[in-house]
Parts: sequence; structure tokens; C-alpha cells
Amino acid sequence: MNTSRIALATTAAEIARCHPVMRELRPQFADTKIFVDQVMRQQREGYLLAFVESQSKVCALAGYRYLETLFCGKFIYVDDLVTREQDRSRGFGSQLFDWLMEQAREHDCEMLRLDSAVHRFDAHRFYFVKRMHISSYHFSINTKADS
Repeated sequence: MNTSRIALATTAAEIARCHPVMRELRPQFADTKIFVDQVMRQQREGYLLAFVESQSKVCALAGYRYLETLFCGKFIYVDDLVTREQDRSRGFGSQLFDWLMEQAREHDCEMLRLDSAVHRFDAHRFYFVKRMHISSYHFSINTKADS
């Protein structure tokens, strides 16, 4: 029987265990220490890092935070959601998404929101299966680029 659990990574050691999976989504964090330091900085601002563990391995993870805005009230915002490549289509991402939905309900959030890069078609299919919809465009501009 393959059992899994979801937990929050709160210590440097737990965050470091999540690093190889996060690198699949955020390859710019090649160095574990830099990743751990970044997550710990973000945690001071409300970032939470949840992971699914099965057979002593981190299989999926989600970085998220609780926010409140005028345009949509209180919501959970998912910064990062990734399943380890060899564990995709095994239900870990779905388990984690359902857990995030439950966290949103428990914290009286009106919505779960996330952004997904336009080229991540497999992720988009997953979000549509989970009954998410495209509600807006997300615009950005590099403030350090030359004009």
C-alpha cells in the first residue's frame, strides 16, 4: 500500500528536502542554500511550503500564501505547484491541490488563485480538470531593463 502525507516545510532541513522538486519548476535555484534562504525570507512574509511525501521522498509541493484584496476578497494564492517528473499522473498533484482547497475553506478564503506560464500546457490541462478557469490576464514588465 502506497501511503502519502502532506506536511509543511518549516525547518531548513525540510525546505532543503523540497529543493530537488522545486528545481523542476524554478531551475534558477540551482543552489540548495540559496533556495533555503529565499524560502525562509519569504516565510517571514507569510509564504508557506507544503509537500507531499511518499516512501520517504518528496513527490510534490506547493508554495502558497493567504492574501486579501479589494478585487476578490480573501484568497489563497499559489506561487508554486509542482510534482516531481517521475511522480506525475500518480495522484500526488491532485491530492495536494485538494488539500490546498481545503486549507482555503478552513481559512475562509473565497478563492484559490494562481498564475501559470503560457507554455505550461500540461499544467493548464490539470487546472481545467480541477475546474479552474482563466479569469484574467497577468501583465508584467521588467523594471531593471533598459528603456
